[in-house]
Amino acid sequence: MSEKRLVGSELEEAALFFHKEPKPGKLEIRATKPLGNQRDLALAYSPGVAAPCLAIAADPGLAADYTSRQNLVAVVSNGTAVLGLGNIGPLASKPVMEGKAVLFKKFADIDVFDIEIDATTVERVVDVVSALEPTFGGINLEDIKAPECFEIEAQLRARMKIPVFHDDQHGTAIIVAAAVLNAMELAGKAFGSIKVVASGAGAAALACLNLLVSLGVKRENVWVTDLEGVVHVGREALMDRWKAVYAQPTDARQLAEVIDGADVFLGLSAAGVLKPEMVARMGERPLILALANPNPEITPEEALAVRPDAVMCTGRSDYPNQVNNVLCFPYIFRGALDVGATTINEEMKHAAVRAIAALAKEEPSDVAARAYGGVSETFGPHYLIPSPFDNRLILRIAPAVARAAMESGVAARPITDFAQYLDKLHRFVFRSGLVMKPIIAAAKGSGMRVIYADGEDERVLRAAQVVLEDGLCVPILIGRPSVIEARCQRFGLKIRPGRDFATINPEDDPRYRDYVDLYFDLVGRKGVTPDAARTVVRTNATVIAALAVMRGDADALLTGLEGRFVKHLRDIRNIIGLADGVTDYSTLSLLISNRGATFLTDTYVTEEPTALELAEMTRLAAEQVRRFGMTPRAALLSHSNFGSADCPTSLRMREALAILRREAPDLEVDGEMHGDAALSQAVRDRVMPKSTLTGEANLLVFPTLDAANITLEVMKVTSEALHVGPILLGAARPAHVLTPSVTSRGVVNMSAFAAVCAAEGR
Repeated sequence: MSEKRLVGSELEEAALFFHKEPKPGKLEIRATKPLGNQRDLALAYSPGVAAPCLAIAADPGLAADYTSRQNLVAVVSNGTAVLGLGNIGPLASKPVMEGKAVLFKKFADIDVFDIEIDATTVERVVDVVSALEPTFGGINLEDIKAPECFEIEAQLRARMKIPVFHDDQHGTAIIVAAAVLNAMELAGKAFGSIKVVASGAGAAALACLNLLVSLGVKRENVWVTDLEGVVHVGREALMDRWKAVYAQPTDARQLAEVIDGADVFLGLSAAGVLKPEMVARMGERPLILALANPNPEITPEEALAVRPDAVMCTGRSDYPNQVNNVLCFPYIFRGALDVGATTINEEMKHAAVRAIAALAKEEPSDVAARAYGGVSETFGPHYLIPSPFDNRLILRIAPAVARAAMESGVAARPITDFAQYLDKLHRFVFRSGLVMKPIIAAAKGSGMRVIYADGEDERVLRAAQVVLEDGLCVPILIGRPSVIEARCQRFGLKIRPGRDFATINPEDDPRYRDYVDLYFDLVGRKGVTPDAARTVVRTNATVIAALAVMRGDADALLTGLEGRFVKHLRDIRNIIGLADGVTDYSTLSLLISNRGATFLTDTYVTEEPTALELAEMTRLAAEQVRRFGMTPRAALLSHSNFGSADCPTSLRMREALAILRREAPDLEVDGEMHGDAALSQAVRDRVMPKSTLTGEANLLVFPTLDAANITLEVMKVTSEALHVGPILLGAARPAHVLTPSVTSRGVVNMSAFAAVCAAEGR
């Protein structure tokens, strides 16, 4: 079996497990209203539900107020052109459509029903989908083969009074158009004079060309090729009325015959179609959009070898300028739904194109720069279009689309206060569940060496394979190589010690004596004898990991999957010590749930922190919140609400606030306050209208370890939140003590975080 096939089979196995556990599929339906008593039931159903029914019957527009329709999109497919899998049928397409639904929800907070229909004719598809109009605010057509998809969309748009959007066509077209706009600006070329050559004439390719023409490219300067060669006047094979628009009066029959002088190559066909010798004959500073996946029409390496002045875009995430539909489709629907648009017209698509193109030219914000380790891409050949994970996309595209809908007269519910609308979108950005995105992005390619004390644990082994595949860090595992290899084989992992990652074998490592000497130098005056030092360095993996970091054999460490937290922390304290200016350790825990990201401190270390310790841990925690690309808003919690009670803990919180206002005047913080006041501006306004905290607090500071840890554990269960951490604050080198309940996913997240800490030197 080839290595490539081995990787593929392991990915397939992981994907099957992902889709099956802990429950099949990727979606579920949850109630948004309480149903805790008989009155709730009476309001939700009979007899109370009659009131909104009658209101909607009298005024259909009220459905947007009383139902979920205006935030509900149908992702519809008949399974005739699923990804690169072909005509696999509607049932087999369901995992893809569920995946599309997840993207809608994660990126734009749009609810989706995926609908797979057993219909292959244009008439049948149109009849089925058009009958769904009362249920949905919009229709996203997906993976329907060409040329039927053109006619289906055209008929549905004519029959329905809600947006109908075939993403395979228009999503790709919008991103391509933004890339072409920016590339031609960089090259100093006018849209009306450029030559465009396309390889592929399917739904996406033709939509790209149509949009480029609508933006100013001249139709006579567009050349299309497909399996039958050049689309020319008089050709009959593989022709249809949509493709015929681009038929040229020419004797040329092959791509190589029409590529000369091309300013733009648009590839939506197959790997290897564009040859280096063809690239050499293109115009000056050409744009090459090689979008075939997984292998492009030509690789950037091949193209740039013959034309260093070329600008490249692909569909792959491992090259710059990735053309990915997720750049636009969630946000186009967000803007369209928010104004009750009756269609998605050319004006709205143009607005999306220009918003995407403009975002690539924006200076990175301070928050974004901090989130990505202080390094951000700037507009140029390697950054024509924004990253698909730029959290500003929704803030630029959705309002632009909404405005275009209003200005073109297709908005049934125009936005009256755009400042309020933008504020709503801003709040969503940090409630989207993509909190780890900046950390993962900053860790990629960092080359930081993360050492794992629990190197024989299955969770660490699975995490090691992920961080290696994703390039998040260079793992070093402490454990017996023979045991690690046997377990990798047992768990079906392809990684192997000595080949893919280094190990430190506690039973036999050439650095043993050096480690013992260093350990004794550090703890010899803390009651540890030389004999004890030798034993500890043979048996205590946390000690070995900490010594490796101190010696420069590793950059960061993770431990804690086995044993007690306090024991691991004691070893880190003895070997690594505290950072300059820090009086003691504390911990920060991040919970990522459907409501967004919440940071809690101190969840594992200090039982009864003093006011000075509370202020210090709050400052240290705020630094880490910024690392996630978020502005910290800290609430000092207590059973006392802004002076309502005097007791030792509430007095400490008040004193801590005074210290913070004196020593960290730029930090948004207030207290002491109740938990509900911290999480609700409305509650806080009732009891303290002059609070210096705005919006919802994202950093909760607790008066005692009991309060913090109990809250953490309860929130993990009740909100089904992902726990990232605990993050150890105050250590001289990056070192983190995890907990026995951590999952392999949690180990991966903390590996990325540790790598970023090491790369930034703090």
